[in-house]
Amino acid sequence: MPEILDLDHLRGWIGRDERASEQLTSMLVARLNATLDREWPVAEGVAAPLLIHHCLCQPTAPTAALGPDGHPQRGGFLPPVPLPRRMWAGGGVTFHDALRIGETVTRRSVVEDVTIKEGRSGRLCFVTVTHHFGSDGRESLTERQDIVYRDVATAGTAPSASPPPAPAGPYQRSMDTSPERLFRYSALTFNSHRIHYDFPYVTGEEGYPGLVVHGPLQAMLMAQYAVDLRGSAPVRFRFRGLSPAIAGKPLLINARENGDVFDLWTAQPNGPVTMEARAEW
Repeated sequence: MPEILDLDHLRGWIGRDERASEQLTSMLVARLNATLDREWPVAEGVAAPLLIHHCLCQPTAPTAALGPDGHPQRGGFLPPVPLPRRMWAGGGVTFHDALRIGETVTRRSVVEDVTIKEGRSGRLCFVTVTHHFGSDGRESLTERQDIVYRDVATAGTAPSASPPPAPAGPYQRSMDTSPERLFRYSALTFNSHRIHYDFPYVTGEEGYPGLVVHGPLQAMLMAQYAVDLRGSAPVRFRFRGLSPAIAGKPLLINARENGDVFDLWTAQPNGPVTMEARAEW
C-alpha cells in the first residue's frame, strides 16, 4: 500500500536550520587530489579547489542511525519523507569569495521548500535546501541543493523512450569511474549511500546495472574543468542530473564556450547526458 504523503506535515520543516564548522586542511586537499588524480597546491592560504565544500561540515549521524539505504534516518534536519528512494537531483552555487586552505569553514543550512509532483515512475517529493558557507568571517558561497524522494519502481510502469546519445563537446576530458575512485569520494564526503559502493544492494534493491557515480562528483569534475579551461573561477555554477552514470565506464566531461558562459555536460560512451551544467563569469 503506498505511503501517505502529508504535505502540510512535511512543510512544517521549512525554515529549520542546521550549522556546522570544520577546518579546511591541506591534507583534505591532498586526499582530494589523490582521489581525482589531479595536482593542486596544498599550502595554507591558497584558494581551495572548487566544490571542495561538499567534503566539509557534513552531518555525522551515528552508524546505528542510518536507514536501509545508508542515508541517515528521516526526521532530523530534513523532513521525514516516507518515499524510499532519495537522490541528489542538482542545484546551483553562487561564489562570493574563495575558500582558502587552513581556514575554518562554517555551514548554515536552511530547508527552503517541500513540494510533491507526479512523475513517470510515480510520486516525487522535492526538498530544497540552501547552504550558506563562510570562512574566517567572510561569506564564501551560497548553494541551493535539490533533493528528490521517489517511490520504488513497480512492475507495469510504462518505460520512457531512451534518450539520444550525448553529443561530443568542442572540449572533452575523460575520467575513469572505478569503484576505488567512488569509494574514496564517498569517504571524503562522509556519504554512506549504498548505491555508490554496495553492488548487491544497488543492483538487487534499487535496480541499477552497477554502482552509481555520485552526482556531486560529476558536478565537481565539470566545475574544475571549467576553471581549467577559463583560468579563473566562475561567479555562478548550476547543475542538474538527468540520468545515472554507472561505474566501470569512462565518464566524458564535455564543454562548449559561449562568451562568458561555459555549457558543460557529462556522459558515458554512446550514452545519454548524465548531468548538465552551466558556469557563468
